Parts: sequence; structure tokens; C-alpha cells
Amino acid sequence: MVCQACGASVVDGVYFCSKCGAQVIAAQPTYAAYPQPPVPVLVPRVQRHLQTLGVLWCAFGAYRFISGLMGMFFLHAFAGRGFGGYDWPFNHSHGIFGQPWMASLLPVIAVYTVVMAGLALLVGYSLLTRRPWGRTLAIVVGILSLLKPFFGTALGIYTLWVLAPGASGLEYDAIADRT
Repeated sequence: MVCQACGASVVDGVYFCSKCGAQVIAAQPTYAAYPQPPVPVLVPRVQRHLQTLGVLWCAFGAYRFISGLMGMFFLHAFAGRGFGGYDWPFNHSHGIFGQPWMASLLPVIAVYTVVMAGLALLVGYSLLTRRPWGRTLAIVVGILSLLKPFFGTALGIYTLWVLAPGASGLEYDAIADRT
């Protein structure tokens, strides 16, 4: 053994150096045959959930667009005008169930459907590509999607759980693509 203070040689079993008087600490044996277990790596919550959240927003945007189109088709068929038509869905020549004001409702529904589906797709894109403005847009659209029962509500809650806390803002800023 060697004294850690002065470097003098020390006999095994002695607790103090005979040259300088420093306490001698026995070196811990190394066990090369037994490797240390790996230390678990803690991945932050935002980084862990961001990819899943982006994919879910893209899928939700496609779902909103397709369900909106199907809804307009069935509303048009249910209104008695049948499928097709030259300028459908913007045909205002006769109203739904004879009400002219209901015919103007169909373009509003179409625009709303396209805008909300586009926002959901934009949120998905911004989260997948880690845009700096993606977190803010996701929180706003997540709050708006809470009003869409089932899928929208679940996705809105999940989005707010991942991205709304203050610590999540710091985590997102650290991984955001600033290019």
C-alpha cells in the first residue's frame, strides 16, 4: 500500500503513515469480472412523448378532414338533393328541407372542417419537425380540440399534459429546431 498524502510505502494493516502521520485508507478492490450495471437514462417527458403526439395530431387532422367530407356528403344526400350536382356543396338554389338559410350552413361547415383539419395537420407537422412555434400552436389547438368529443378531447388532454407545464416549455425550447 502507499500513503495518499506523502507517497511513502505503508505496511498492510497499519492505519497511519509512519513517515507523515496521515490516515491511510485501504484502496477498494476492483472487480473486473463483474461489470457495473448500466445507469438508467431519464428521458424528459416532452422528448419522450413528442413523436407520438405529432403522429396523433397528423392522424387526427386526416380523421377530421375525412369525417367532415363524409358528413357533408350525407347531409347533402339527406337534404333530398341527392349526391352530385354541378356546384355542390355551394349550391344555394334551394335550401335544405326548404329553408334557404340552412343551405348557407353547408359552406360554413366545409370551411370550418378544412380549417380545423389543416390546423391539426400543421400542429402534427410542427411537433414532428420541432418548430419553435409548435408548442404554442399545439396548446391553442389542443384547447380548441377539447370541444370535439372522444378523440379530440383525449388528444387535447394529452397535448396539454405533455406541453402545458412550465418545465415542458424549457424542455421543448431545448430540443426545438432553431434553423
